[in-house]
This record gives sequence, C-alpha cells and structure tokens, in this order.
Amino acid sequence: MRWVVFLRAVNVGGANLCRPALLAKQLSRFGVVNIGAVGTFVVRKSVSVSVLRNAFAKKLPSKGEIMIVPARDVIRLTSKDPFAREPSGENITRFVNILAKRLRTPPTLPLSLPSENDWLLKIVAIQNRFVLGLYRRHMKAIGYLGKVEKVLGVRATNRNWNTILKVAQILSQD
Repeated sequence: MRWVVFLRAVNVGGANLCRPALLAKQLSRFGVVNIGAVGTFVVRKSVSVSVLRNAFAKKLPSKGEIMIVPARDVIRLTSKDPFAREPSGENITRFVNILAKRLRTPPTLPLSLPSENDWLLKIVAIQNRFVLGLYRRHMKAIGYLGKVEKVLGVRATNRNWNTILKVAQILSQD
C-alpha cells in the first residue's frame, strides 16, 4: 500500500530541524518523494505502516509526530472540490489539518472562530482524518489555527490545500 507521511512541528521557529530532501534520499528504498512542503512525503512503494513509521523515526533529528495516511484517502479527498461552496479570494487560505487519529465525536459544522459572524478560521468539513477549513489572512488567524487541536481534542498538523493537491497530483502519476 502507498502512503502519505506528514511530519508535525518540524522546522518551526528554528527548532526540530529537518532536511526533507536528505530524508527522502535516506529513505529512497521505500520510494519516498519529498513534496517540497516541509514534512510532507509520498511513499510510492508498498510497505507496512509500522516499518515506515520506524524508518522515519530513526532518521529524524528529534522526536516528532509522524502522521501516516493511506494514499487512497488523499486521492478520495481531492477527487471532489470540498471547498466549492466556500468563499475564496486572495485574503482567504484553504487548509487541511491531518489528525493523529479519527475523531470519536466530530463537532457540529461549520465551526467558526472566534464567532460565526466574524470568523477568522472556519472548519467546513471533516473527512476521515482530514479537517478542511478556511482562514482569513489576518495576524490573529494563526492563533486560531493552533486552537483547532484543543477544540477537537486530537493532535494535528496543518497543510495548505495546494500542498494536498500537489500530493494528489504526484500520486496520480504512479
């Protein structure tokens, strides 16, 4: 089975430094491809999730969270535009949070922070371990991205929707 690996909290504020291109080269026996977004990799060869997790953990310079999802889940996520009915523009960023595990009880959606009428961050859908949302380009929005984990009660790592589309494009080339 092919996989997509998301590393959480690498290269943030100069801490947990990771060299993704080198990491991909070191794990080339698994067909690891560095996506270019720090801590995002496609694994082209069939390997068990436990072997893959251990291989990444041994190569990371610090203990970090490794989130691994089946490639088919990313393809399924991008097969339809989950943001089709949502606002767009240069001041709105579409994002995906990849959860460490599935939610037991998903919240009522949409979930808007700080409020429904004056949102800076809005969660619009949850599919499997993917939380899809929007945030406005505003200084306070970053703080609300950090609160998503607390609101949901599950660790997560954030990627821009464009990164997820790039992952799907690489997967479709195989």
